Amino acid sequence: MNFTTNKSLWLWVAAGFLAYLALPWYAIQEANGLLMVLKVFANEQTGSGLMQAVSFGRPWLWLGLTGLAVAAIGAAMPAGKRQGAVLLAGGGLGVLALLSSGFLIGARGWSFETLTTSLGELGARQPGMGWGGFVALTALMMLAAFGVARRGYFRGDLFVASAVVGCASLLALFIVFPVLKALAAAFFMEDGTFAVGAIFERVASERNFGLGCVTGGQRCGVAWNTLFLGLMTAASTTVLGTLMALMAERASRRTAKPLNVVAMLPIITPPFVVGLGLILLFGRAGVVNQFLEYAFGITPSRWFYGWFGVWVAQTFAFTPIAFMIMRGVVQGVAPSLEEAAQTLRASPQQTFMTVTLPLLKPGLANAFLVGFIESMADFGNPIVVGGQFSVLSTEIFFAIVGAQYDQGRAASLAWILTLFALTVFAIQRGLLGRQNFTTVSGKGDSGIPMPLPPRVRRLVNSVALPWMAFTLVVYLFAFAGGFVQTWGRDYTLTLNHFRTAFSLEWGEFGMVWAGTAWNSFFTTLKLAAIAAPMTATVGLLIAWLLARTEFRGQSAFEFAALLAFAIPGTVLGVSYILAFNVPPFELTGTALIIVLCFMFRNLPVGVRAGTAAFKQLDKSLDEASMMLRANSVQTLRHVVLPLLKPALVAALVYSFVRAITTVSAVIFLVTAENELATTYIIGRVGNGDYGVALAYCTVLIILMSLATALIQFVVGERKLGRRKAGASHKVTNTQGMH
Repeated sequence: MNFTTNKSLWLWVAAGFLAYLALPWYAIQEANGLLMVLKVFANEQTGSGLMQAVSFGRPWLWLGLTGLAVAAIGAAMPAGKRQGAVLLAGGGLGVLALLSSGFLIGARGWSFETLTTSLGELGARQPGMGWGGFVALTALMMLAAFGVARRGYFRGDLFVASAVVGCASLLALFIVFPVLKALAAAFFMEDGTFAVGAIFERVASERNFGLGCVTGGQRCGVAWNTLFLGLMTAASTTVLGTLMALMAERASRRTAKPLNVVAMLPIITPPFVVGLGLILLFGRAGVVNQFLEYAFGITPSRWFYGWFGVWVAQTFAFTPIAFMIMRGVVQGVAPSLEEAAQTLRASPQQTFMTVTLPLLKPGLANAFLVGFIESMADFGNPIVVGGQFSVLSTEIFFAIVGAQYDQGRAASLAWILTLFALTVFAIQRGLLGRQNFTTVSGKGDSGIPMPLPPRVRRLVNSVALPWMAFTLVVYLFAFAGGFVQTWGRDYTLTLNHFRTAFSLEWGEFGMVWAGTAWNSFFTTLKLAAIAAPMTATVGLLIAWLLARTEFRGQSAFEFAALLAFAIPGTVLGVSYILAFNVPPFELTGTALIIVLCFMFRNLPVGVRAGTAAFKQLDKSLDEASMMLRANSVQTLRHVVLPLLKPALVAALVYSFVRAITTVSAVIFLVTAENELATTYIIGRVGNGDYGVALAYCTVLIILMSLATALIQFVVGERKLGRRKAGASHKVTNTQGMH
């Protein structure tokens, strides 16, 4: 009876002992540890945890095995609080022992000089954790979570307890820990000594907060540059996005579909495509400079490169995001309120200014703040068209990959960027938390939206229509750049750039992928395909925990889950480099660290998709399943997941698309073996080979368009829990006849 009741416990106990006995304990360089299972008794490099403790001088690993033995004793006990105490003691002891030894003992012995001084040199070394260590640590953590549930927490539900502990551990390890470690690097000097004043010297330097451009000098500090650019971009994207939203919803229905296409462009294109298109227009060899030289004899120059070019590129890239935000807000304005104002003899102009516009204020604040965050986090456009204009994201990049390799400066810049982003994120959450969209209620609104007043319509048309046309021109130029020989010199149509990147040849042994881009293309597809389902699964699980369960620390749990949205991608990439290049989690240079970066960078997508879907599902569905004696796993599998299919598919495809087009977070993590599409393109741009870069962008745009079409085909326009009026009437009549 105890075995049936404690089946899950015994499975994890068995997994822990199996990991200690049959899996390589430490990571094996240039090999998959799972392929070395038959060699765990052969040598020190491939040895299992038991062999490491018995034969290779690592006695601290006995503590994890002891924790498993204590947990096994607990699994043999009847379910109850006493069993919970034993499980918690065994699992907690094992987790604490393995993590402590992992952080204290590294590849050179003791990880801290004070331990070496007080305890002497350590004979054994410890590389990064491998499959054995990972599985054993996971098993111990799950057993500790089961112990917490047996003690009466999480209503005694083993699945909920393990889900909360597991997700919280992932968030702590792959978001909170690396970010804190990266930020902590600002407090250490170049020789490794701790100094509180170091961060103040680095942050307050002239290079960061200098005001030379105001006092007669040439440049201002990069912090002021970033702040100025963020405010400019946020203002321009909010204005343009609002005008486009008004055009789509209140002006002419003919413009709705073209606007939808414009709104999807930044999602399905790499972040620097706009910058490349603008270079073909306004660069030194661009069409505009060539025309000015031909017509007026003006010598071509690099006038476009700088803050103005970055601002224009970011406005192009992020206006569609503001449009999508504002379109939903405009749709939510109740027509009955506008009709009431006109009934009281207000003119259309007065109605728009006193009723419609004030109701858009929450959306305007949201669009402004999102645009500000996106601008600060942007890396692609400043690196392509920034010229000598530096911002925080590019400065962090050069502090890490440049000749200086200054971790302290990179960390101090990350502090500034993170504080900017978190401050804006907090303002956004605070403002939107206090807003109440009372225009949308349970009652129907049969009113007809008021057409735009003539003056407003003329303003909207005069700004939004030219901007839409200009946007399409920029993307067309970016598309055309891959089909001409040399932009600005030789406009002969050619496919040479596509052949360079994606040529196929027949060799002695069959077809050869001869193009220079195939390696990065297949690597990107493979890693994005691995990361997308993991992102969707963990994101929806976290959304379920937040929507359907209550536990202590839930607010901190939710904040950690959404922290990746507020942390700029550049900061997250630097954090991964600094946190995972030493034991116990030595991941730098592997494909796994890129997959994890994809996953946790895009995790808020899955959380938000799940949260929005759960708002449509009544809790009574879960409660009815529980009343029929289904447990949490059965309810989640048979009731919740079928209803979450649209959210699941949306999270899958969006995570896949974002993983392929991201650049700022992974620019530090790629290697020659694991090169990605975006870093390949950045390299080509750096060499001035715009043709191949734009040809690759064209291929990615086609790929992302197919993925987007697939999601729209699969998900469609389904709405949960809705019934048409005619169908409802028929059902009522049928019930009445019965």
